[in-house]
Amino acid sequence: MSVKKALISVSDKTGLIPFARRLAAAGVEIISTGGTAALLKEAGVPVIGISEVTGFPEILDGRVKTLHPNIHSGLLAVRDNEAHQKQLEELNIETIDLVVVNLYPFKQTIAKPDVTFAEAIENIDIGGPTMLRSAAKNHAFVTVVVDTDDYEQVMAEIEAGQDTTLETRRRLAAKVFRHTAAYDALISRYLSEQVGELLPESYTVTYEKAQDLRYGENPHQRAAFYRTPLAAGASIAYAEQLHGKELSYNNINDADAALAIVREFDQPAVVAIKHSNPCGVGIGADIREAYQKAYEADPVSIFGGIVAANRSIDRDTALMLKETFLEIILAPDFTEEALAVLMEKKNLRLLRIPTLNQPEPNTDNLFRIAPVAGGALVQDYDLKQLQDEEIRVVTERQPTAEELAQLKFAWKVVKHVKSNAIVLAKGNMTIGVGAGQMNRVGAAKIAIEQAGANAQGSVLASDAFFPMPDTVEAAAQAGVKAIIQPGGSVRDQESIDACNRFGITMIFTGTRHFKH
Repeated sequence: MSVKKALISVSDKTGLIPFARRLAAAGVEIISTGGTAALLKEAGVPVIGISEVTGFPEILDGRVKTLHPNIHSGLLAVRDNEAHQKQLEELNIETIDLVVVNLYPFKQTIAKPDVTFAEAIENIDIGGPTMLRSAAKNHAFVTVVVDTDDYEQVMAEIEAGQDTTLETRRRLAAKVFRHTAAYDALISRYLSEQVGELLPESYTVTYEKAQDLRYGENPHQRAAFYRTPLAAGASIAYAEQLHGKELSYNNINDADAALAIVREFDQPAVVAIKHSNPCGVGIGADIREAYQKAYEADPVSIFGGIVAANRSIDRDTALMLKETFLEIILAPDFTEEALAVLMEKKNLRLLRIPTLNQPEPNTDNLFRIAPVAGGALVQDYDLKQLQDEEIRVVTERQPTAEELAQLKFAWKVVKHVKSNAIVLAKGNMTIGVGAGQMNRVGAAKIAIEQAGANAQGSVLASDAFFPMPDTVEAAAQAGVKAIIQPGGSVRDQESIDACNRFGITMIFTGTRHFKH
């Protein structure tokens, strides 16, 4: 076997001319279409037009040019099947040994903010995926290239032995089917969104590899980091790393949690994360004050943690950050003076996310996927914001203006704490966080113990209702003055009565924020 005839039709023409010249120099005849053929001819590469092979012109504005038996028979014929070879001879069809195709830029088209539906549809490739699939199916005899990164290896093998190895052809065929599957997944998702089918009968998504990771949550687990083909607002997947070691699996997971919380706040805010839970959250007049509060919230747990800020990091804040061992600092930007300070710590990762403070794009179509054995759970992201009209005071005592402000602050934080979750807040900072407990009063006791004497006069937020009044009783004993929770228990009145006995304000929001 040897590569004698190639079919080239590409949208991305990166590296095409030198590759095609080397093919021609190796004695390979090149068939091509439209713009690709014109470019090759202009570069002096001998080309056979697709119409010379099909005996039929390219029609319908180029929609139909390669969908022809002379093309697909030449791709799909089994070379050691005598019946196949006899049919080709009778019909005067020649085999095609190499296919080099990449597809219309559908992803780039729908990423444009002003794209029309008609423009998106016109950029759905039909002939390209069909040729790729035909060649990939028959990879025992046909080499198929969809990625410009593979030009060099394919060319080197052809020049060395006139053909590629079966191992290479099989690897490239697998890549083709991954590529066409991802391409179709993007199209199906786009069209489903256009008609409002957000949770259809089959749920297909695709991701692109951002990087391989050294390991997963633990050293014995393999891992990689993938991102969605289309950027969705502020994202760790599209952050710019300015300094420090390569991100790990746990780094990325925790940084994502930090980003989600810090975006809750319009005021200057800082979030410290440890194992996906906030150990300190603070807001202030500026980012320096916000960090001071986040640090003081839990100066023990912040060690080895991740810090996210929603304002640019300046030199004064950087000097404070430098005093604590941190894994990552992420922010919309860093001043040059701040970078000079923080880059003295060689392993500290610095991530810049310029879009961090920009409004979220349309999030109606964003879903979180959680694999389970044999399947997956799919749900909306929890992006629900508390509105003033949803606040319902259910106790005799009304909250003061300051208490209401602190309750709203605590509610934004508890939404991101693993359930069962309790957050105590005071003075625009968290003072106690109880996360991931099997019962709610247990979470409350952890948060109260962390707050210590500072719990006096604080507020408490709970991500779900109280099934009994024991949490209220624990809060009252610690000196908590106001509580915010969803409500909805059949025993709500018992908790309301307990609040009234202790002179505590309680607010119902009507929204639960479980996070498992």
